[in-house]
Amino acid sequence: MDFPLHFRCPISMELMKDPVIISTGVTYERKNIEKWFYTCKKKTCPTTMQVLHCFDMTPNHTLKRLILAWQNGKSQSQSHDELSMKHDELVSLINTIESSPFKVSSLKKLKSIVESGDHDVKDDFKKCGGVEVLVRIIQQILIESSDFVTFRACEEALSLLIKLPIVLEEEETIKILLQPGCMKSMAIILQRGSEEARFCTVSILQRIMKSDCQWSVVIEDQGIDFFKSLMEIMSDEICSKASSCALQVLIDILEKSKKSRLKAIEAGAMCTLIEILPDSSKSKSEKIMYLIKMMCECADGRMGFIEHGLGVAAITKKMLNISNIGTKIGVKILSLICNSHPTDKVLDDLLMYGSVKKLVALLHIGGSSTTKERVIKILKLHGDKWKKNPCFPYELKNYLGLESDSL
Repeated sequence: MDFPLHFRCPISMELMKDPVIISTGVTYERKNIEKWFYTCKKKTCPTTMQVLHCFDMTPNHTLKRLILAWQNGKSQSQSHDELSMKHDELVSLINTIESSPFKVSSLKKLKSIVESGDHDVKDDFKKCGGVEVLVRIIQQILIESSDFVTFRACEEALSLLIKLPIVLEEEETIKILLQPGCMKSMAIILQRGSEEARFCTVSILQRIMKSDCQWSVVIEDQGIDFFKSLMEIMSDEICSKASSCALQVLIDILEKSKKSRLKAIEAGAMCTLIEILPDSSKSKSEKIMYLIKMMCECADGRMGFIEHGLGVAAITKKMLNISNIGTKIGVKILSLICNSHPTDKVLDDLLMYGSVKKLVALLHIGGSSTTKERVIKILKLHGDKWKKNPCFPYELKNYLGLESDSL
């Protein structure tokens, strides 16, 4: 038996769950002694064979507590043994995986251990040098990019890496992930990897972007292809998490470098963002508009906005409809366009799509004084042209006065 003898029922020889004492002082499992008395019609003690006149059963609480304490102790011991086995398996796999011809299988085993383990197992993985090993496997794609097994191992390593907690406080882990070779490898996966691998990659990039992330290394290596891959993920209507991560990554890149904005524009970012804006959620719309605003701060961006044709309509639709932040950004975008010698078509679009009407509305509601100043400047610059148009809002004519340029 793998449990103490006095914990077993004398009838079934199994571990007792509900021990009771009968009049002879012997303890039995309740269901077994009840069957002895009431089903088998026995009138003796099964152990002593003494004839009984009293068939009362009293719960043996002391013995039950001892059994439970023993079970808990055994469970803890088993848990400790399991942790020890997992640790040994982790160490063995980490130490041998780079030389193994079956890297993908080994990585799947590692992922299974990490997924089934708690936070301690994941910390154990990192302490054993697991992250360093994964990064070396990921970087192999730079040397053997055409090898299918190497590519699959890289994808599998990324799918394992995403299972680990990556926080900015862990400087060593972040430093390893920011290595130029690792960043370049992840950029390649963004372009050529499977849907799952691309999601894992963009999620990792989103986690590490708030650190001292040198995007220039990736941009110089991959050029506009890197931005095109982000655009493709951003346009994904199926995986909203991947799309959101790609948005955050692009925002971080454009915030840190004005040169990168030109690359993004060259990659077609303005066109993509304008097209996905109308059907986007509130929070996503704010981020998209912020990206458009950053790109409109340079001449190429404003040209891209104007050339698309539906930029004014997309921005106008969101103004006053999503949030104060969205409206503020929308006014900023229109201000950048209107202050840079807009074409007659752009000015006509501002009337036709209701932009001017919304700008007028902003003059009559509370809001940022800076935003109102931008609105007034737009109306001053182009009011004379607009008020000749029959679509021009009547209330704005009154607001502007006759031929007066003042407001």
